[in-house]
Amino acid sequence: MHEKDWPLYPPSFLGILGGGQLGRFFVQAAQDLGYGVCVLDPDPNSPAGQIAQIHLQADYADQEALKTMARRCRAISTEFENVPAKTIDFLIEQGVFVAPDSYAVSIAQNRIKEKQFFQNLLSQTGVGPVLYHVIEEQAHLTNVPQEIFPAILKTSQLGYDGKGQQTVYHLTELLSAWIMLGKVPCVLEKKVDLDFELSALIVRSADDEVHLMPIAQNIHQHGILHLSMVPAPNMSLSIQDQIQRAAQVIIRELHYVGVMCIEFFILKDGTMCVNEIAPRPHNSGHHSLDSCLTSQFEQQVRVLAKLPLGNSKLMSPVVMLNLLGDLWLHGENNDAITAPNWQNVLAMASAKLHLYGKAAPKIGRKMGHINFLDESVEQALKSAHQAMEILGFPTIKE
Repeated sequence: MHEKDWPLYPPSFLGILGGGQLGRFFVQAAQDLGYGVCVLDPDPNSPAGQIAQIHLQADYADQEALKTMARRCRAISTEFENVPAKTIDFLIEQGVFVAPDSYAVSIAQNRIKEKQFFQNLLSQTGVGPVLYHVIEEQAHLTNVPQEIFPAILKTSQLGYDGKGQQTVYHLTELLSAWIMLGKVPCVLEKKVDLDFELSALIVRSADDEVHLMPIAQNIHQHGILHLSMVPAPNMSLSIQDQIQRAAQVIIRELHYVGVMCIEFFILKDGTMCVNEIAPRPHNSGHHSLDSCLTSQFEQQVRVLAKLPLGNSKLMSPVVMLNLLGDLWLHGENNDAITAPNWQNVLAMASAKLHLYGKAAPKIGRKMGHINFLDESVEQALKSAHQAMEILGFPTIKE
């Protein structure tokens, strides 16, 4: 495809691999700008497939479906990190502009490669990963540094939202934990004394324009994001500057084109570590749908169409609250489904509700989120707690 063919203008079609809520928001952002969207996802009820002009219900390795998608879409992105690298490469071979490409995604898909990538960039970023040890075979269990314990053993691939992990307190527990995870390649990470977590959404265009979106401070429950606060209440200007420098190095060294989330840990002793990359828009950036001049999803659309990036200035302090399937489920066996009390939540002046159109609630399944926009993060957080009481959230210590 020649450069003269760019940028893409509506009503051209854009493609998205994956039909979850991230894909759904991409579809909405693309359609708002006048584009058509083709979604590839095997689920007939996928949230993105429900609203796209075209839904190809097929496996990500289905070459006929990929060829159909390539004929319709001149540019394609991904909405989750486990799209096979071969799928991305196949689409590129069909002459499609795919962002991000398989190189960046393959590093983010593999915790071993990801940690080594961070370690290799330490001299440029000034921020390294937590102490870690790679375990790819049983022989690697014998030379583990004692100072790494207590630690978390994580599978190198396919783990998310706390899945594929085991806490290990002593070397004597390591073998059984590795067996429990299936004897697959793993990373053993030192369990750090975390003060708070920050996530940086950063976007890079094909011509190397880079924008850092407002940094969020996150709180997790049971390994799943619970809420995000922007501006990050505990972030100093020096931490913000360090993250901005590090994020720009990371995205450029990955040769990454698209929207990416980088998670950072701030430890109790003031040390900062880089935790992981998500090669896609991110749950912690959902606040941008209402709080920023340009959302993370519109940025993703602009990157694909090779349009200038938007201004992602924060227009209002915001707290994003995740809504899990637990809120819908009642009874001894969670077999009674009742809609949450949206009426009283939507009576709150600061609340913006987003539901994902998922067919059935499940424990731990992300069903939606609420953005609370107010004069300050503190006031938005009060509103979030008020909504949690209305919706019957379990009592949580922040």
